[in-house]
Amino acid sequence: MTQLKEITKYLDERLNIAAIPDDASNNGLQVEASEEVKKAVFAVDACLELFEAALAKKADFIFVHHGLSWGGEPRRFTGNTASRLELLFNNKISLYAAHLPLDAHKEIGHNALLANMIKLQKRRSFANYSGCDIACGGTLPKAASASQLVEIFEAKLNCKAKVFGRLDKKLEKIGIISGGGGMDGLLACIAEGMDCYVTGEMTHTMYHIVKENAITVIQLGHYHSETEGVIAVMNEIEKKFAIDCEFIDIPTGL
Repeated sequence: MTQLKEITKYLDERLNIAAIPDDASNNGLQVEASEEVKKAVFAVDACLELFEAALAKKADFIFVHHGLSWGGEPRRFTGNTASRLELLFNNKISLYAAHLPLDAHKEIGHNALLANMIKLQKRRSFANYSGCDIACGGTLPKAASASQLVEIFEAKLNCKAKVFGRLDKKLEKIGIISGGGGMDGLLACIAEGMDCYVTGEMTHTMYHIVKENAITVIQLGHYHSETEGVIAVMNEIEKKFAIDCEFIDIPTGL
């Protein structure tokens, strides 16, 4: 059994929550419903399905990448918000969220872990967003095609990736932003001279910019591109604290 404050203190420091105050997510402990933690579950998205699964597993702590509290919201505790909070408080289940701090972390962040999968070298951070450089960029040990990179990512993430650009083009410089890096991430990769942009989502507005700049985009899916950091956090918590930990897989297909 572990005190909630011990876990939150560790996560705040390990993920350096205070370093990104401009993140839209209100990172850190978002729901304080218990003093002690015996069972913790980890997932990508805060949602009723997750909370019901946590209840079924008798968890009293949830860690997510996408939390419930963003900016000034929620302002009214009605509808979906009321249903979610009611379940958490009534069953003494606390909720912790880490958004950009988990994207950008150089060791256990989504982008760093995706870079590990393709053995990216000479790494550097770029693409400033909300006051933080969130992208992980670098060079492959040997030039590879998009098809070769896709094969690696699909095997590691159990996802179905999609490529925009030539499949046979040899790639060396890779920029990675998990989730919805979007147009800002794409333009940052172009400015950095990247051959390829690995991300979670490809949008309609990005299409012609990709084509006109002859950059390759590998779309992994928002959800699948943001599981690895959550699992890495879970492994650290399980190792450091004497509590049972479990990852709850709720893929969106997006």
